Amino acid sequence: MTPAWILDVFAAVMVVVAAVSAARLVAARPWRRGAVVADSDIAHLLMGIAMAGMLAPGLSTLPDGAWAAVFCVLTPWFGYRVVRDYQANGARALAVGHCAPHLVHSAAMIYMFLAITAPATGGSGMAGMGGMGGVSTLSVPTVAFLFALILAGYTIWDLDQLSSLRHGLVPAVARAASPALVGAPAGNAGAGAVAGSGMSGGLAADSPAGSGEAGGGGTMGGGRSLLMPILSSPGTVVACRIAMGVTMALMLVLMI
Repeated sequence: MTPAWILDVFAAVMVVVAAVSAARLVAARPWRRGAVVADSDIAHLLMGIAMAGMLAPGLSTLPDGAWAAVFCVLTPWFGYRVVRDYQANGARALAVGHCAPHLVHSAAMIYMFLAITAPATGGSGMAGMGGMGGVSTLSVPTVAFLFALILAGYTIWDLDQLSSLRHGLVPAVARAASPALVGAPAGNAGAGAVAGSGMSGGLAADSPAGSGEAGGGGTMGGGRSLLMPILSSPGTVVACRIAMGVTMALMLVLMI
């Protein structure tokens, strides 16, 4: 039996992930700078909204078929990115590249939306699961189990990445808070360097700082200058991916 409040907690986490991803997209301001928006932020935003709706029926937005179509677009895109990473970095791209986890996430979302069997009480997604009035299940549960194992593996690797990246975030915030550095060109360069350092497997592509956005704090208020290093940090992306992987694995296990 799965208490409804547990699903609500994970739904709230997904809403937070979607909000952070939306904030990163706004901070990148591609419509003003002509930068390429990080595809990982778009994926996190869409997955956060979709998974929140699956966990909490009140947050449902689109029909299951529409969401499946969305992820049928994202999956080939990340597949293409993984192939490009493989050509550049070899098999390492499959283990530590940032595109490979997104490919698994997108494919798992397609599986959940297409293989789900609605509970007898009606509803879509995981509706009715909390009170066990009706349990949503997945056809071909072995596939769900394999997805859960792969997600767990990537999440463990991301946790290791996060422990190494967190040391770079603190100096970036400290520089943004320092009156001597805010607005100084050297300070701006330093913030961008921290946002792009300590990363492996192409994580730099996840950060808006790659287009020089991290240095934008110099012309903003103190609160905004403190927020920008956090949003542009690769650690923020990894943390969102960890939350996504844990939640998705939990959903798959509950519906097996």
